[in-house]
Amino acid sequence: MMTKDTLPRILLVEDSPSTALVYQGYLGHDYQVRVVHSGGEALEALREHHFALLLLDVRLPDMSGLEILDQVRDQDASTPIIMMTAHGSVDVAVEAMQRGASDFLTKPFDRARLRVTLTKALKERRLTEIVAEYEKSFERDRFHRMVGASLPMQSVYRIIESAAPSRATVFITGESGTGKELCAEAIHAQSPRASQAFVALNCAAIPRDLLESEIFGHIKGAFTGALTAREGAASRADGGTLFLDEIGELPLDLQSKLLRFIQSGAFQPVGAGREQQVDVRFVCATNREPLEEVRQGRFREDLYYRLHVIPVQMPALRERGQDVLRIARTLLAEFSDDEGKAFTGFRPDVEALLLRHSWPGNVRELSNVIRNVVVLNEGSWVDADMLPAPFDALRAGGRPGLGAVDEAPAPAAIAPPAPAREEEQDAGSIVPLWREEKRLIERAIALCGGNVPQAAARLEISASTIYRKKQQWEQTVG
Repeated sequence: MMTKDTLPRILLVEDSPSTALVYQGYLGHDYQVRVVHSGGEALEALREHHFALLLLDVRLPDMSGLEILDQVRDQDASTPIIMMTAHGSVDVAVEAMQRGASDFLTKPFDRARLRVTLTKALKERRLTEIVAEYEKSFERDRFHRMVGASLPMQSVYRIIESAAPSRATVFITGESGTGKELCAEAIHAQSPRASQAFVALNCAAIPRDLLESEIFGHIKGAFTGALTAREGAASRADGGTLFLDEIGELPLDLQSKLLRFIQSGAFQPVGAGREQQVDVRFVCATNREPLEEVRQGRFREDLYYRLHVIPVQMPALRERGQDVLRIARTLLAEFSDDEGKAFTGFRPDVEALLLRHSWPGNVRELSNVIRNVVVLNEGSWVDADMLPAPFDALRAGGRPGLGAVDEAPAPAAIAPPAPAREEEQDAGSIVPLWREEKRLIERAIALCGGNVPQAAARLEISASTIYRKKQQWEQTVG
């Protein structure tokens, strides 16, 4: 049960005492209402107390209510402000909403209209606070060895936290260089097996005739050149995690042996007569589309479904907005320390170029670029002329080729790339309104580094609206 002290506190700014008394009566016993009759009194009250909501008349004896609106919004973007006027017009309403008002009431209005408007505004604010608290509780710019605060990476972090405690197999997909091995390491480090071995095996880097031995080991004399027994990755990972990178490179006959190993936990070293039993958590990864590999007959369907229990999609670097700069700064500090250099940061025009680059090689390419800059140059700041070949075309004013930097405006106007559009459009095409709205909202989220509440504030809508629309888009596309 709410007491008088716990009721929402409202500031009513109304120049007419009689009208203010009526509105105060409308609000009954559900709110604490403080009444003032001028702009100066309103600003003084706002300095003294925090209010859950402002009811603000547009015309006041000493200043415009819009001026008060501006001052409040400069200091507090979250408090609902409902504007009132007896001289209502579309222009005034639009201006008030553009300047941050939550709603607009034209006098005269009755008790029901006032109470519904207040209830709606307070509910929206509370929902925004809940969403912001939820986002804040999860947002981070680092997770184990992974760096990134974008929305796609927040999703990856949450899946890892949920999946890590279990024994379920994790299947990581993503383009080359997106950090699939770092993701696997994070799963292991977050799991109860963290104190045991993490064994990584790149199936694409080992000759096919040696793969079975690398995974399962062999006994002395098992084949020509086997002068001693060798323990395989399966044995070394006992009690820990076995990470099989580029698993799509396994030949089909070895895929069948791996399937049996996953199902039973038992394997037979090459040349051995007895099986060994181990306790291993499996994590695998590929840069290919696994279902397409199954359809093409290059990957066993039964193995795919055995491995594809918890899927994790690592986003491409071009989809991660400001993460490009977060990673670049981290790498610059690390490589400068390794090489004994004094670099401390990037010039603004360099950061703009980094954001505009398409990064076909993802984080691995970015790492190579930063290492190149550090090794071949000296100084405290990275200048544009220190960047390697892919950036030459833009600096020269020409049009770069595939995988290079897109032509861009002056550095001050350069922004992170918007998320890819779902379909190419020519100048004369007409697309459904929801697709254009989806493009604008996703671009705003990318520009805000994946921060949905911040993007909502910049778009002048509530964060809950964005989440609702994202759900509608998924249903529409699905």
